[in-house]
Amino acid sequence: MRRTLLFIPHEIASIPVFGFGWVLGLVVLAAIVITTYLVWKGKGAVDFWKVNGFVWAVGAGVITMVLPQVELLSVTGQPVGMAIRGYGVMLLLGVASSVWLAVDRGRRYGIPEEIMIGIAPWLIVGGILGARLFYVVEYRDQFFTGGIVQSIRNVLNFTEGGLVVYGSFIGGFLAGVFYVIRHQLPFLRMGDAIVPCLFIGLSLGRLGCLMNGCCYGNACEPSWLALRFPNGSPVYQDQLASGELLGIKLTGSSSKVASVAPDSLAAKVGIAVGDAVSKLATVRSTEEAKPSIPLEDVPLGAIAVINGKEHYWPASQLPSTADPVTPVQIMSSLGALTLCLGLCLFSRFVVRDGLVMLVGFASYAVMRFGMEVLRNDEPGQFGTELTIAQWVSIIVFSLSCFGLIWLSMRQTPRPNSQQIGTAGS
Repeated sequence: MRRTLLFIPHEIASIPVFGFGWVLGLVVLAAIVITTYLVWKGKGAVDFWKVNGFVWAVGAGVITMVLPQVELLSVTGQPVGMAIRGYGVMLLLGVASSVWLAVDRGRRYGIPEEIMIGIAPWLIVGGILGARLFYVVEYRDQFFTGGIVQSIRNVLNFTEGGLVVYGSFIGGFLAGVFYVIRHQLPFLRMGDAIVPCLFIGLSLGRLGCLMNGCCYGNACEPSWLALRFPNGSPVYQDQLASGELLGIKLTGSSSKVASVAPDSLAAKVGIAVGDAVSKLATVRSTEEAKPSIPLEDVPLGAIAVINGKEHYWPASQLPSTADPVTPVQIMSSLGALTLCLGLCLFSRFVVRDGLVMLVGFASYAVMRFGMEVLRNDEPGQFGTELTIAQWVSIIVFSLSCFGLIWLSMRQTPRPNSQQIGTAGS
């Protein structure tokens, strides 16, 4: 796990990096250099700023007003800097790889490069919005707290995770459909060219999940395949909050102790089977925290109120890592990469538009349904043990099968050399 790849400090030489600081100064310097160059060459600096001034102004506004608001805070509430997340970097790499592959596949399907580049921003923006919306709706209680401003910050802070793959597919699909209809493009053939590319992006995105520690698997026996995430990771926090790392198992109602492991942290303070649990939560172990580090990097401790008595375990007394879990992020990444390569190979032998797209959707639905069995971070929905992703998988698989039947009954093979027009034609 490597959640933060790069940390940009709040200040350099006592001058803020963001806000009215170094970055804004570099932007102003760049504007002066560009203006001077244009005047020197006699190329019309005024015309340049008429066309591009708005974009530069928006960028300056983001630097001065937005970026300071997303800086991380210390234990004392002071800004300490901004983290460049491994999850966000892998997400960007996934997007870039998907676009590159889509342009290459577009040539094979007679789709001009400008069309694939033109639809890419729609798919990216629609995918991110759909992924975030899906997650926010599913976990809405975690976001809409602390007032309107804090709720908006919670919703927009997606670089730490909180993007649902199915939401991304749905959002990107709807945005792509809008683009295709608007420009009168062949929907099925566009889908055949694009869908395999989504899975290389997903493969890299799942490595981002591994770096972030999210989307983790079920508990498993220790082995060379098992993953152990450190203090502060989502799985560590969940195992600590449930009492597992303390050696406690709770009853179904989580109100009493069902069992206590011998020689565990709980056993050492006298917690016994049948004790009433009124509180069990994680807290930041701030007693030894340095004021220069972000609050989120302060390791977790645990607090419990059992039989009316409060117990506190600082980070120094807790295990350094969570119990081993199934490496489901790695498995998902390899599965998505295999699906991408398989669909690319399959498309060489397909002569019906839409077949690659629907096979891709159906295959992912099957893979995702199985992966959910190995995951442990999603609750059952609608009174069942099936997660929301498994329910969506059932719907996607069913619709894909109906689509395949429709293709086999109604569509004729496409001409091998058919070329479509440019966007907007």
